[in-house]
Amino acid sequence: MHSIHYADNLTVLEQLPTASVDLIYVDPPFNTGKEQARTRIKTVRADDGDRIGFQGQRYRSVNVGSQSYADSFDDYIAFLQPRLEQAWRVLAPHGSLYVHLDYREVHYCKVLLDQIFGRDCFLNEIIWAYDYGGRSKRKWPAKHDTILFYVKDPEQYFFDSEAVDRIPYMAPGLVGPEKAARGKLPTDCWWHTIVPTNGAERTGYPTQKPLGILRRIIQASSQPGALVLDFFAGSGTTGAACLELDRRFMLIDSNQQALAVMARRFAQVPDIEWVNFDPHAVD
Repeated sequence: MHSIHYADNLTVLEQLPTASVDLIYVDPPFNTGKEQARTRIKTVRADDGDRIGFQGQRYRSVNVGSQSYADSFDDYIAFLQPRLEQAWRVLAPHGSLYVHLDYREVHYCKVLLDQIFGRDCFLNEIIWAYDYGGRSKRKWPAKHDTILFYVKDPEQYFFDSEAVDRIPYMAPGLVGPEKAARGKLPTDCWWHTIVPTNGAERTGYPTQKPLGILRRIIQASSQPGALVLDFFAGSGTTGAACLELDRRFMLIDSNQQALAVMARRFAQVPDIEWVNFDPHAVD
């Protein structure tokens, strides 16, 4: 059974049994100090349209909706600390935690996680690199996020490198046809596109992460049937990846717009327990 909770994540975490979760992935707000928002538009044919398309045809932009959330905390680390302490408690001995951050807070969170989990439980700093958006001319353009990978117990954590999707060799002619056909294991630097603007997986939710990133994490650090927890669930990408990979999921978010996006995304999925939220009430 899967579950989706509309609640303060700390309240739900405190109620979970100790050592009951196999894998946790979280993508907390990045503390940019701004409101994060995405507006979805469509275009319709119109003689007085504001866009010009193929063969000079004119189109008008139509706003079809937007999602947003506030991304500002006076004391970000004080906000995260009790939630990450609960994450440590609810992880099973073989469990893993992935915390997805950006350059503003990752160094502070690394120190906090070292204190909670222990420095010997830190396995990787994963760099997700992408290439989109504007390019500042006053500094090197920021085009990566950081994912910190910790385990509950460095002597018994689960990690299956053979289950992970492989990537092409940059010089396949140097490794022979068999290796080239199979591909190689990813390193701790992941080149992966953002969710395409017109892609099938696009929900319109701010800061939506690609399914490919979540697939790789779930493939490596959990087994089929495992329970995967995401307590900053956003658009529900963790749940979507779990459905593909035969894992159970528990998603938590306190943003009503996030729950509305998940209600539409999982409308055809049976066996989901919706807690404090009626998915049928979403237009």
